[in-house]
Amino acid sequence: MTTDNTFHPVFDLSMPIRWGDMDAFGHVNNTVYFRYMEQVRISWFEHIGIAGGNGEGQGPVIVNASMEFLKQLHYPGDVIGRMSVGKPGRSSFDTRFELCRADDRATPYARGAAKIVWIDYAAGKSVPIPDLLRRIIETAAPLTC
Repeated sequence: MTTDNTFHPVFDLSMPIRWGDMDAFGHVNNTVYFRYMEQVRISWFEHIGIAGGNGEGQGPVIVNASMEFLKQLHYPGDVIGRMSVGKPGRSSFDTRFELCRADDRATPYARGAAKIVWIDYAAGKSVPIPDLLRRIIETAAPLTC
């Protein structure tokens, strides 16, 4: 993953490329790359104990997401999703992702990004990131699954 002092790696996840991930052109459909990015993010949330929010009616939402498609993925195989996080603001933090094949880890197949905002679901408004999550974002050591 591209080195950037404002981002640090927090999570790697291996996922199978499924037959159904491919489109009529015989490569993984571009929308599936976003699903891979989503699965890495959700798996990281599960590992740190905040999947589904904090139990107080608050949790993460994605306010934007982007993907740079660098090389086509094909079935069969496994894709490795690598996630990095940036320095958190009051209620949000940026994430970056890189996708590669398990059998070609040195070659990036896609790079993505998503901005996560912590919100109060009932009010529909942003609220400060909980202190525990802030500490995790700022100090987390990389995890591999």
